[in-house]
Amino acid sequence: MITALYLAHLNPVTNAHVEIINELKNKADIVKIMPVIFKSDKIEINSKSFPFNFEIRKKMLTSIFGDSITITEDYTFFAPFKKYMPPLLSPKSWELRKQILKNVQGDFFSYTGDKTEGYMLKLYRLKPKIGQRRTLSATTVKENIYNSALGKATNWKNDVPQSVQQIIEENWEVIKKFSDSEDKTTRVLGMKFPKEGWSD
Repeated sequence: MITALYLAHLNPVTNAHVEIINELKNKADIVKIMPVIFKSDKIEINSKSFPFNFEIRKKMLTSIFGDSITITEDYTFFAPFKKYMPPLLSPKSWELRKQILKNVQGDFFSYTGDKTEGYMLKLYRLKPKIGQRRTLSATTVKENIYNSALGKATNWKNDVPQSVQQIIEENWEVIKKFSDSEDKTTRVLGMKFPKEGWSD
């Protein structure tokens, strides 16, 4: 039994994500998708970089793959997020690894399209397989969605599955909320975290 672990933002789910997950389904018996979550106590923190909460992203994934994949909340950071730094030296970062591997039985591997992220996954003994980085990025798709909300012409609908397009449109108030707001995130050692909850 082989499990593929896919830790990603998935905010939103794009055509590139669908390609990756379909490839993982061909290589593993179980595909475990873990959209990253940031929480303060029990409340999820969302921002311009992370507009859609876990439940919306889970709905996106389920609309495409049904029950052929496993979607979990195991890739969750709890505020204050600075306690996960520095990587490898922080006990909290190893607790996160244990959380990621919860209920994983038998052999496993993790997937990334980023060489730097692959190096970190290797240090955490998550057995990374580094795939080819897709030209379509979720960041670009997200910016196009925001621009659309601001009245600009974009082609974001071509970059997501139709079912995801419908879910985004159903949650358009989320897009409008963040479209012209400041991006309240901070980047630490290549990782993006919400500013809210960083040092609370």
